[in-house]
Amino acid sequence: MSEPLDTIFNKILKGEMPCHKVYEDDDFLVILDVFPAHIGHCLVIPKIPAKDIYELDEGLAAKLFPLVQKIARIVKETTGCDGINVLQNNGIAAEQTVFYFHTHIIPRFDSDGIVMKRPTNKFTKEHFEEMAGKLSSRL
Repeated sequence: MSEPLDTIFNKILKGEMPCHKVYEDDDFLVILDVFPAHIGHCLVIPKIPAKDIYELDEGLAAKLFPLVQKIARIVKETTGCDGINVLQNNGIAAEQTVFYFHTHIIPRFDSDGIVMKRPTNKFTKEHFEEMAGKLSSRL
């Protein structure tokens, strides 16, 4: 990590700010988002700070998705929602507003009116083949 993070999540983890805790273990804190898309919207926050996915500790990354899955199941059962969005933003262009890695678990309902719009870019088969080749060659 490039520099110490001073965010609302640091303050919550230090006990300097209140939260609505859903779950906690040695590695993660799960809280309710105070600006939820819908009630039950949770945030999964690692206890080892990282600005974004690029700085996230690999050990925590390996533990993250099993916890996200567990919380998503509980959110779905508890809220009776029709679906779940799992969202994680990295960088301003991706609408990251708190520069401390966190994952959103958002309950969704058929009639909630929330719209996630896809761009209307049109790419050719050649564009996809070229990009797949470039990405694959770096793995």
